[in-house]
Amino acid sequence: MNNAILINESLTTTGQISVKQLEQAIQEGYKSVLNLRSPNELGFFQDEQKLAEKLGLYYVNVPVRLEALNEELITKTLKILEQLPKPVLIHCAAGMRSTGIALLSIAIQEGLTSEQTLAKAKSLGFGFLEDFNGFSVSPRLKQLFVNYVNQHAKIAMLSR
Repeated sequence: MNNAILINESLTTTGQISVKQLEQAIQEGYKSVLNLRSPNELGFFQDEQKLAEKLGLYYVNVPVRLEALNEELITKTLKILEQLPKPVLIHCAAGMRSTGIALLSIAIQEGLTSEQTLAKAKSLGFGFLEDFNGFSVSPRLKQLFVNYVNQHAKIAMLSR
């Protein structure tokens, strides 16, 4: 799939998907689509859910706006992602939100530190904290990401 980032065998991320990519997702064995775009975003594909479900994909839309992103919304999105049949194709407009959520999911599942998560992001070609597809990542978003991973790493260590 063009412009897709294979995070692991269960998660792939990309920007806005097309009809052709939905059809390709089925052929490649994907079971679910998680759309992180808001319905009022420019370029939102209004019939995406209908088409995805018609093709046999599970489909969930969780609007994640960067300016409104907080710990509660991250946790909600990760819980929904965890429940979806795998593999999942996660998308947003440019791939920044989808890849960020996928990396947080991996970090929590694998008990990674923020440093390990950022190293994983870079190894995937996703310079999450510097720049992505021409978009600068805000300091607030960077701090939210690091704090979220660190908080969950501490919880995981305490529960061992």
